[in-house]
Amino acid sequence: MEPDHVIIGSGINALVAGAMLALKGDRVLLLERAAQPGGCLRTDEITLPGFRHDVMAATWVLFMTSPAGAALGPHLARHGFDYAHTPHPTAVLRPCGRSLVLTTDRAKNVAAFNALEAGDGDAHARDVGGVEADAPFLFALLGGALWSWPMAKLFWGQVRRRGLRGLAAWFGRALMPARGWLETTYASPDIQALYAPWVLHCGLTPEATYSGQMGKVIAFAMEAAGAPVVKGGSGAGVAAFRALFRENGGEIRCNADVDRILVTDGHVRGVALVGGEEIACRSVLASVAPGQLQERLLRDVNLPEDTAAARTFRHGRGNFQLHYALDRHPEWLSPGLDDVALIHLADGIDSVSKSSNEAERGLLPATPTICVGQPHRLDPSRCPEGKAILWLQIPDAPRAVKGDAAGEIATDGTWAEATREAFADRIEAILARHIKDFDAIKLARRAYSPADLQTMNVNLVGGDPYGGSCTIDQFFLFRPYPHSTNGTGLVRGLRHIGASTHPGPGLGGGSGFLAAKGLGA
Repeated sequence: MEPDHVIIGSGINALVAGAMLALKGDRVLLLERAAQPGGCLRTDEITLPGFRHDVMAATWVLFMTSPAGAALGPHLARHGFDYAHTPHPTAVLRPCGRSLVLTTDRAKNVAAFNALEAGDGDAHARDVGGVEADAPFLFALLGGALWSWPMAKLFWGQVRRRGLRGLAAWFGRALMPARGWLETTYASPDIQALYAPWVLHCGLTPEATYSGQMGKVIAFAMEAAGAPVVKGGSGAGVAAFRALFRENGGEIRCNADVDRILVTDGHVRGVALVGGEEIACRSVLASVAPGQLQERLLRDVNLPEDTAAARTFRHGRGNFQLHYALDRHPEWLSPGLDDVALIHLADGIDSVSKSSNEAERGLLPATPTICVGQPHRLDPSRCPEGKAILWLQIPDAPRAVKGDAAGEIATDGTWAEATREAFADRIEAILARHIKDFDAIKLARRAYSPADLQTMNVNLVGGDPYGGSCTIDQFFLFRPYPHSTNGTGLVRGLRHIGASTHPGPGLGGGSGFLAAKGLGA
């Protein structure tokens, strides 16, 4: 029996859309070109036996707090999906050894921030309180179908509430870059350093338009919900989705590389796999980057406006992953970091700005901004008893290496193995300065360059994990193209989903959720 829907790819948006449509009673087939499903959701023993690492995506707060998470959470829980938490979601550790921890207790955060600089805690309460007060409008913008009557009604309600000029002023404040927000709001350099790195995880920089608003949203989300991981790893989350699929008659096929989408008279009629197999269906959801969609999957379809837009679509900085198996839990030289989920090694706005700018210019940052995860502290099942793992993400690596900002690493224009390992050495040297006897407890490490990540997942173009640059001209109404409309276009029966489409990257599953809703789920 032919499926109702074929979904190309098996990342979070594909999984969300497929699960919701399967629960609706539709016949769903997910086709994944790799040997295992999940896209960026992988948990493997990449260092030593018994040490299970989330190779790419690790933190699930966006899914836990999303409409998709609310809809699918109870169903996934039946198949073993569960979260592990800590009351200390994030911290910053500066080169001088000073650190600052954000907790999930607002009163404690306010008191700690006020102790650093009088009034800074009160400013934090205003920032996260403002996000809380605006949540119905703000999160509808960040995650709702923008071209829709419900969105038009929402805007009309805001006009009636605030007035037209008041609504314009709200948007003006929301467009402030993170540098402007932090430098005019917080006197403490430690608080500035705490929040500045987080804009990189939105595919932005401290100088990017609306990065200040995204910083406030992240502060609110982590204070409210923490930085949870899935027990057993992100791969266990994928396994729960797969079990939910099977329970409802859906199927995930791996090693199934879709060569093209079959279109007749402007309407989808199925897909063709590499090797020639054709699968008929009435609907296709493509969780792919724009280049994959236009240049490969729709190469036989005359779509001049989309084809031209795909050629000018810009991808963002690359991502660099570094993983460690340790003989014991790291002893941080700065106190209070033992149970923090995600620690940024950064000195503040200027250091984050410098490293991201160097990466955007094709240089290996001299002092990269480093995010260190300690998933075993939340979920001891990740490694043997008494041992530890570290998950490091460097969100400001160049897609193509033009040189080294420090002038120390020889480069040939590619992410050659020697370049990758030399850059990993630089990162490790920074990390080791903050952990007692790091060399003595290090058992093994594994590095992944942006080129390695693209090899594992073709949609990570140049190692970009955010589906394309997230600057304002490629976001909201304009994602992925200025003429885009809710992931639909001239090919009837085709929906474009994934990080390259609204509402953008992350594990919220937003585009998959919206697509499934549009199909009646």
